[in-house]
Amino acid sequence: MPENHARTPEPRHEGASDVPADAVPGTSAQGPGAPASGASGSRAAAKSAAKPAGSPVFAWLKEVATVVVIAVVLSFLIKTFLFRAFFIPSESMVNTLEVDDRIFVNLLVPEPFALNRGDVVVFRDTKGWLQPAPEQPQGPFTWVQDGLTFVGLLPDNSEQHLVKRVIGLPGDHVVCCDAGGRLTINGTAINESYINPAEIPQIRNFDVTVPEGKVWVMGDNRNHSADSRAHMDSDGGFIDIADLEGKAAVIAWPLSRFTTLGNYPDVFRNVPAAP
Repeated sequence: MPENHARTPEPRHEGASDVPADAVPGTSAQGPGAPASGASGSRAAAKSAAKPAGSPVFAWLKEVATVVVIAVVLSFLIKTFLFRAFFIPSESMVNTLEVDDRIFVNLLVPEPFALNRGDVVVFRDTKGWLQPAPEQPQGPFTWVQDGLTFVGLLPDNSEQHLVKRVIGLPGDHVVCCDAGGRLTINGTAINESYINPAEIPQIRNFDVTVPEGKVWVMGDNRNHSADSRAHMDSDGGFIDIADLEGKAAVIAWPLSRFTTLGNYPDVFRNVPAAP
């Protein structure tokens, strides 16, 4: 039988390397044009050492600034197109709204969403119902407050807006009062459950038909509200729908009074449409 011979490795020549004999100096075994691994590693290490490490404080400040800018932009867009904050300075809407309440107003009413009887609305004082606002002293941070109000982060306390409840829509015939002291709208008496229960409203007779494009508004605190009844000598006491900022939707502050604001549909449920 033939003998099995163990195959032994061929001896390596002294000084021989693993690089093929025909390799071009300065190239690696992976092929021509590829950089030598040693040189590549040295250059990468040098670049890594030369690159300064980013400051964690700077990165944090950049992140905070980005968040603040996004918050301001979103707040401005919300205040311009969706909701706006207002401050309540008077008692004319007690006990629905108290002095110093902060409310959010839905700017999508009266357009594109319809206005309804019973809605609590904020409107611009274009009829001169309010006394001219006194000049406010300019403090060192007044511009900050004005800026935050402009972008919607603070409520508007300019005192050139009013808040009342819509009683009559265009075409409605509103009369005060029937034998029981109740308002009638289009011949139907209503029981106003939102009126301040602490006082019996004083009777102030009127008989009006609301013109097109206008509304008749009254405060819930009837004895302490200079509303449409008090301004009948000025444009009949009516408010232009175009002057409405929107419908009060939420009492946002103080938190103990946080609630949504309804329009008491049960009060007006049986009122017929305007003739």
